[in-house]
Amino acid sequence: MSTEMKKVDPESAEFKTELAKTIKFTDKVVQQFGYAYNPDPLINDGIQMGLTRNKLIYDKRYCPCFFVTGDKEEDRICPCKPAIEHEIPNDGVCHCQIFCTPEYAAAKAEKDELEAVTHEHSRGLTTAECEKLLSQSDIDTDELTSLLEARDLGMVDFNLVDVREWMEHQGGHIKGTNALVPTTSFYNSLEKAELPKDKSIIVYCHVGSRSAHCQRILSDNMEFKSVINLAHGISGYRGEIIR
Repeated sequence: MSTEMKKVDPESAEFKTELAKTIKFTDKVVQQFGYAYNPDPLINDGIQMGLTRNKLIYDKRYCPCFFVTGDKEEDRICPCKPAIEHEIPNDGVCHCQIFCTPEYAAAKAEKDELEAVTHEHSRGLTTAECEKLLSQSDIDTDELTSLLEARDLGMVDFNLVDVREWMEHQGGHIKGTNALVPTTSFYNSLEKAELPKDKSIIVYCHVGSRSAHCQRILSDNMEFKSVINLAHGISGYRGEIIR
């Protein structure tokens, strides 16, 4: 595993050329298997950029939602076998959420439109409610939004940590993020971040897989006070994104 953060410039000619190839590749997957793209273009853009990044770094389009370990049996190359054989047939969508059945995509588009019209924030949290949320293993987008609002008011304190790669972070990250600790340089970046162990940490990635892995490492081996994973990652976050 590399100890240095790997940076890929999304504005470079090399990246843009490879991104165009990746888009043609995902178009072909959709056509070949009869899939549909996720109705949320931000999800598709993020995955396509992640696939491009991995192609440039590892020379293969590894799934950007999982660690690249070097183990041929474990590493997922898009479109991965679990997605084709289990996730899409059973759940209607692959783990990274870019490939869906047409039925899932249509239902999600309808649901997203309804939520955009009807969603309202709940009342502000009490301090006790904040502490209870920070004792959980997972929180959702509304809970994180409320916790960030409470932190701004001085009611609670925690660190919000992005465990995606530098390029993904530059492309967009949750407002209020305190540190970037990429999985490809996890231990080195964690040391440089100097996060206090007596303060709760909320970790997030694209859809919640990499951050769940980091959560286990931080909880089991690093002795942090509490580590909470943002369920569904930044792809499901409805709060403010810094782009």
